[in-house]
Amino acid sequence: MKTFQHPRLMKVDPEFVPCKQMIGEEIWRNGIMHFNVSRIIDDIESGKLRVIRETIDVKKWSRIHSSSVINEEHMPNVVLSRPIIQAEIRHDMFELIDGHHRLEKAKREGLEFIDSFKLSGEQLSRYLTSVERYQTFVKYWNNKLQEYP
Repeated sequence: MKTFQHPRLMKVDPEFVPCKQMIGEEIWRNGIMHFNVSRIIDDIESGKLRVIRETIDVKKWSRIHSSSVINEEHMPNVVLSRPIIQAEIRHDMFELIDGHHRLEKAKREGLEFIDSFKLSGEQLSRYLTSVERYQTFVKYWNNKLQEYP
C-alpha cells in the first residue's frame, strides 16, 4: 500500500546557508525559529523574492490573530502605504511578521483593508538564521502537513 506524501513536504537542504543577522536588522522570533525580516523586505523590494500581494480585511485579521505590544510613541511615524508582511508558519496558517503598527493604525483610522505581502512556508524557510532553526522549521512544517491530507 502506497502512503500519501503531501506535495508541499520539505526536504532538508544539506547546503542550507543561514540568513545571518547584521547589526540593526529586524528578526521575527517564533519560539526557536528566528526569521530575518530585514532581508525579506530587501529581497521583496529588489525583486529577488516574488511574493503574492494580497489585500486583507483589517477587522477580520485583527479578530483572528493575536496582537503584539504597540509602542504608542511610534504610532505618529507609521506609514500606511507600505504593505504589511504575512508569512505561512504552517500549512495555510499565516502570521504577521512585519507591520503590527501599520495594522493597528489602519484599525484605529477605520480603514477596511490594508495591503500585504504573503510569503509561503517554503519561501520563509530561506530566511532562518541558523541551520538548527532551519532543520527545526522543516521538521515542524512537515509534521503539520501530516494533519492536512
